[in-house]
Amino acid sequence: MNALLKFASGIDWLSESFGKLASVTVLVAAMISAGNAFVRYGVDWSSNSLLEIQWYMFAWMVMVGAPLVLKLNEHVRVDIFYGKLKKNGPVYVDLFGLIFFLLPVMGVMAWMCWPFFLRVFLTGEMSQNAGGLIRWPATLALPVGFGMVFLQGVAEIIKRVAYLQGKYAMDTHYEKPLQ
Repeated sequence: MNALLKFASGIDWLSESFGKLASVTVLVAAMISAGNAFVRYGVDWSSNSLLEIQWYMFAWMVMVGAPLVLKLNEHVRVDIFYGKLKKNGPVYVDLFGLIFFLLPVMGVMAWMCWPFFLRVFLTGEMSQNAGGLIRWPATLALPVGFGMVFLQGVAEIIKRVAYLQGKYAMDTHYEKPLQ
């Protein structure tokens, strides 16, 4: 179990690193957006590439930020009864959801997105907009993001199983979101 926990810790570190990248993309997108607004209204000039790079930044912030959200246990969940469970109940619900929902969906999505990315990359596909950008940087965010959520899901399973065995300390407190 120690080796698996070290693996999970490595995935946590990777998710935190990608989370930092997602934070940077938020800043970059905001700066590009502000700059685009300035040149559009201040200088009366615009470019489709400035708009598209914002979309690319948004794709990266969502796709590579998602694993950190899962690691921090801030992901979306259906709270019909989750908040009412006591002791190890939430951990078992998490394990069920991670094993039977998250891993299969993320695995299929990563697997299906990889050929799409390769096709776009190998053909050098460009945006159809005048002054548009190459598309592969945006499409790369898909398999990377889905793959990282899959790996973070594996890490969360390892941590929850270790918690149930008494080999890992984990905060199982759940605060129901304000409605």
